[in-house]
This record gives sequence, structure tokens and C-alpha cells, in this order.
Amino acid sequence: MTSTPFPEASGDLRHVGPAGHQSPAEVLAALRLPEQGRVFSLALPRYTGMPLFGSHPPFQVTMYRTPAGLRGDGVEPWGPHNEVNLQYMAENVSGTAHSGAHVDALAHMTIGEDDHWYGGGNARQHLGDRGPTVGDGSKLPPFIRRGVLLDVPGYLGVDALSSHQPVNADQLQAVAGHQGVTVGRGDVVLIRTGYLGAWPDTERMARHTTAGPDLSAARWLLAQGVVATGSDTETYEVQPAPDPGSPANPQPVHTLLLIEHGIYLFEGIYLEELAAEHIHEFLFVALPLKIKGTTGSMLDPIAIV
Repeated sequence: MTSTPFPEASGDLRHVGPAGHQSPAEVLAALRLPEQGRVFSLALPRYTGMPLFGSHPPFQVTMYRTPAGLRGDGVEPWGPHNEVNLQYMAENVSGTAHSGAHVDALAHMTIGEDDHWYGGGNARQHLGDRGPTVGDGSKLPPFIRRGVLLDVPGYLGVDALSSHQPVNADQLQAVAGHQGVTVGRGDVVLIRTGYLGAWPDTERMARHTTAGPDLSAARWLLAQGVVATGSDTETYEVQPAPDPGSPANPQPVHTLLLIEHGIYLFEGIYLEELAAEHIHEFLFVALPLKIKGTTGSMLDPIAIV
């Protein structure tokens, strides 16, 4: 059966990447993976003041309506006939789409003098005051895929990788072999560094910040045919880049995967429970919010075994 895009692709596969190609047979194959019916959450709670990548705006939850506020403002949503004092609460949630567990949209990262991104989008033609119009969050496909966890610290016998520790292609291949799993075409590969094992202790987290895949690891993932990959860190790739090239590129992995090949990147994915139970293969489900103009989507992804 030939692969067909999801309806959200709007007929132009350049704007959704390889993850937009998934046949009904491939979806059904992924759904047949679970054998136990156990569900693991791959996200941690978001909260006001939560740790975030340094340049992002803060995540905040503020109340917009409360019972006391409604009374004080003299607001009667249901009119004057309310002898039981029925009230309600509603909040504003503000913050970047890149708060906590999330996926980068194709328009998240740009490069070059024209600030272009995957699929032919560029800032001059496809960026307005309400965000990108090509490759934005509203074009993100659903992810119903075989998931593979590669537990690097578990393989190395440590709780977590050290700050700025790179993970290379040979290590990923060795971890996969040690775990007895293969990485195949269409998979979502999640790489554990152990960073979120210290959540939300920012001092402990700082000892393990920005470890992750280097450029060789990214090339290995491409060769296996993955459609997305993610990690438990805020940057996915190791920072600072040990192989920035010339001219220097501070994020060569994002460039290779997201900008050049449309491979989606997940960040802030909680992998501690899967690792503790030595679960390395599962049904991965993540359903992005379709919000026009966003450069990604917060997620509450799950693994089902």
C-alpha cells in the first residue's frame, strides 16, 4: 500500500516532512505493538516558574475568573436567578509552545541570510505578525508510531550523563545492540540522558544540562529512516556543539534533521519510568495542538506497552 499524507498536510508534503507520510497499514501496525495495555506518561507537569531553556519566555498560569472576582465585579454569567451561588473559574495560560514536553514545528529553526526553514519557507515571504504561515504548528501531523527508547546512561551504568556530554553514532548503535532493539524506518527514537531524573531541582539538573546527540548520531538516525527523534533535555542536541563546522553552526543537529530533512524533534520528554522498567519498544502517541502561527506544540505524549 502506498503511503499517503494526513489530511493536515493540505496537499503539500514539503510542509509536513516525512512524518506526514503514513499509510493506514502503517498506523495499524503501530497500534498492534502493545501487549500489556500499560500506559506511561512521557510528560512532567507544567507550572508557573518551571525550568525552561534560558531564552524562552516564562510559563505562567494566572486566574482570569474566580468566584470572588465575579462577585466583586458584579458579573452574573447566568443572570440574577442564581439562588445556589453557582460560579466558575477560568485561567490564562501563557508561555512558549516549547514549554515542557513539546515538539518543534518545521518553522521553529531558520538558517541563512534569508532565514529559511524546511519546505521552502522563509521569513521574508512566510512570516507575519501572527507567526509563520508555512510549516507552523497547525501543520504538525499526529504521531502514532513505533517508539524506541535508547537509554544511554543505563548502558553506561550511570544515573545521568554529565553536562555537555555528547552521544555519538557508535554509542547509539551500541545501546541499541545492548538493549536488543533495532531502529527502523518510520520510527520515533527517544534518547535518554537522565537530565529529568533530577526534575525539578535546578541545582541538580545543572550538573547534567545539554548532554545529547552530536552530528554523527544525527546522521545515524537519518540512515535508519526515523521520522522523528527526541530526548529528555531542553535542547535535544549536545551543547555547545563539539563539531560546529566552518562556517560555525551552533546547532548543526537541528540544522541537519529539522531544517534540511524535516525530521521532527521532541524535547523535554520524560523517560525515567520507561528506563526504570527497561522498556525499549512501545507504541508512541503524541497529538500536537493545531494552532496557527506557532513554532511547535506542547504535548502530553504517552507510551503504551
